[in-house]
Amino acid sequence: MLCFTLSTTLLLAATCSLMTAVVSTERAITCGSNKNVQRLSCDDGVISVQTALYGRANAVTCSEGRPPAQLANTNCSQAGTVDVVKKRCDGKRECEVNINVFCTSDPCYGTYKYLDTTYTCLPAIHIDACEGSLAQLQCDQGQVIFVYGADYGRRDQTTCIYKRPPNQVQNIYCSSPTRKVADSCNGKNSCTIAVSNSVFGDPCSSTYKYLEVAYTCDYPGTAPLP
Repeated sequence: MLCFTLSTTLLLAATCSLMTAVVSTERAITCGSNKNVQRLSCDDGVISVQTALYGRANAVTCSEGRPPAQLANTNCSQAGTVDVVKKRCDGKRECEVNINVFCTSDPCYGTYKYLDTTYTCLPAIHIDACEGSLAQLQCDQGQVIFVYGADYGRRDQTTCIYKRPPNQVQNIYCSSPTRKVADSCNGKNSCTIAVSNSVFGDPCSSTYKYLEVAYTCDYPGTAPLP
């Protein structure tokens, strides 16, 4: 879940701090129809996008049923693709990217394109805190908080729905990335933040929201804080 915005510096630091852990690289390829959606997910931890290509780098991928002329250009790539995917997916447990976000310009007219993404899953603690409650981040003694990312809003109809009328949980396209959790909690052993519009703003009025946070606990000096 979630639309975590995560700086490259944070992810690089987190990756370095987890070098002793076994981190596998995942790959997702989605053929280029504007109705197709690429989904990235981690069973444990959060997504860290490594590479992303929208275009064509070979004549084999997504070639079934396509004429040779649509596969001939194997040096085709949309500039800024990795930045778009990272912005949408870094720090989330799962995310979806619609191919149509890359169709604002065409890097190679007449070529059938695809989205090819590689990513790793970084170990993380994930918490959800409902609007009106307190989010509590806690590490073991001697360790400090290192926030990967946080979002305030709503992205599903299953989280924080107890005794809420249907109209308050229908809007699942309501999400606002925030650095306030990282700014308040990084480097501390424990941290408490009020989950409210007054703290995070209101990305969608009349919708009952929640805060999603992904973080890890490290010993001071293990990973540099921003």
